[in-house]
Amino acid sequence: MRVVFFCVLMILLEVLMKTLRSFQMIAYLRDRKHCSVGDLIAHFQVSPATIYRSIDELTERGALQRVRGGVVLREVEESVSEPASPTSHFLARINRNSERKQKIARLALGMISDGNILFLDSSTTSLYLARALQKADLSNLTIITNSVLIIQEFYLFPPHYVLISTGGNFTAHLNSFLGKSALDNLQHMKIDKIFFSAVGLQEGKATTFHEEHALFLRRVLPLAEQRFLLLDSSKFDKAGLFEICRQQDAGTILSDKKVPGVSPSAKNDNTSVNLGNGEILFEQRKAQKDTEKIHGKRL
Repeated sequence: MRVVFFCVLMILLEVLMKTLRSFQMIAYLRDRKHCSVGDLIAHFQVSPATIYRSIDELTERGALQRVRGGVVLREVEESVSEPASPTSHFLARINRNSERKQKIARLALGMISDGNILFLDSSTTSLYLARALQKADLSNLTIITNSVLIIQEFYLFPPHYVLISTGGNFTAHLNSFLGKSALDNLQHMKIDKIFFSAVGLQEGKATTFHEEHALFLRRVLPLAEQRFLLLDSSKFDKAGLFEICRQQDAGTILSDKKVPGVSPSAKNDNTSVNLGNGEILFEQRKAQKDTEKIHGKRL
């Protein structure tokens, strides 16, 4: 029995190390734009065979592109004709719709105040918010997350932030911690605001392709005093298999465009749309620079 447990543990550790190395390679290429295979071998201090396997996997998943003399990070822009799928890998999703995610991250940043206790989910849009928080001028903040991507960047946050990982069962294809252990840990924590995302919003439902992910978020959402759904416009009228929540239970929806099919009731059509218990915020295409902020007041 101990031998079997040890073997399973070693397999899980190997999967985790492989995932972390892939993310580190993406981060390394983001800084340098182009790398030779020799550079990668020297930097990560692993065998050529290991590097070539990582390159093959990341290239197959669309995160990297082979070029003469090495590899480059593939800048992928997801269009409405290229929706997310159950097999979409988190590394390939990081660079999709990056400008839209950055806009949403700026909106989300405006919803956060000193002293807040936040939960950031394992979506790539939450990663963009986490990176915005790394540079934010906040003196007191607590961030709880189940995202391995965000946990990997804990060292980049200001030292006065309180940073907490949920722990739990590691899920490789989502690069996150899920399951009962993660939920049990969260039950003992006070959460002011949760920021989460979904595969799409259709017929008033936010959905995902992964059942365990949907179950996790359905349990976490009621723990927060305020909820913010981060949803770029490529996800409008898209649907996954499993429901996370109804639109009216999503709290405030932050997006780069208006959500179709919702009639604005605001005096200023450029700021918010009243949805009863929640509201939608979107960034104006012709908005002024950072001096103009959308505050998301209830109408």
